[in-house]
Amino acid sequence: MGNKREAVLIDVGISCRETEIRMQRLGLSLKNVRGLFVTHEHFDHTKGIAVLSKKYQIPVYITNLTLHQARLRIKPHLIVSLKPYAPVTLGELTVTAFPKRHDAVDPLSVIVANGENKVGVITDIGIACEDVIKNFAQCQAAFLESNYDEHMLDTGPYPMPLKNRIRGGHGHISNREAANLFRQHKSKFMSHIILSHLSEHNNTPAIVENLFKPIAGNTQVVVATRYRETELFYTEGGAQNSMRKPINSKQMQLSLFQ
Repeated sequence: MGNKREAVLIDVGISCRETEIRMQRLGLSLKNVRGLFVTHEHFDHTKGIAVLSKKYQIPVYITNLTLHQARLRIKPHLIVSLKPYAPVTLGELTVTAFPKRHDAVDPLSVIVANGENKVGVITDIGIACEDVIKNFAQCQAAFLESNYDEHMLDTGPYPMPLKNRIRGGHGHISNREAANLFRQHKSKFMSHIILSHLSEHNNTPAIVENLFKPIAGNTQVVVATRYRETELFYTEGGAQNSMRKPINSKQMQLSLFQ
């Protein structure tokens, strides 16, 4: 996520090699990545972090508690302490982390800004808490979790303790909860919503798409797949948005490797 001069990666839940392949398919280079940001310690968000950091000498921005819990083998000179609401400036990009509710030791989500353009990476949220609502409302575009269909979870094969963990306020949010957040708090100038972190067993892309498209208005709805990167989107800040224009200092590229 970023422009041609600076880029950041938020969580890397796939291997270093798979990250390289997916970025190459999008015409992006890891040589432009200025920082790796870790939102929490779960393996599906940290798998590729240590190898990427070592191979490309990329700093890893992570809270002290998350670093300890994740047990990532990162060279000390590449570790940068990440704190909520303490902006990190990397070239023309500014990354600001904020707290959320999730069953991790010190969970955060982030907003990546380039001028007026703000993109939220808001997944693994147990509930749309005040911090999530406040930051989501600022976004020109957002990766938003839409994890499960409530009926599928209720009637599915998961054991009851796992079902309760998912829907208990510190796990994940349902399609309905995500749609309510989107409907009630999206900005008037939101150009893209990329629905993310769909459960493999308790959700389908069709269910999510059918829920969001009728309420999207002028916002482009994209449902991310876990099997391939999303296409590359361009987004421009402010009340007017532009897609598929050449990148300039007030625009950002964004894609998701789930």
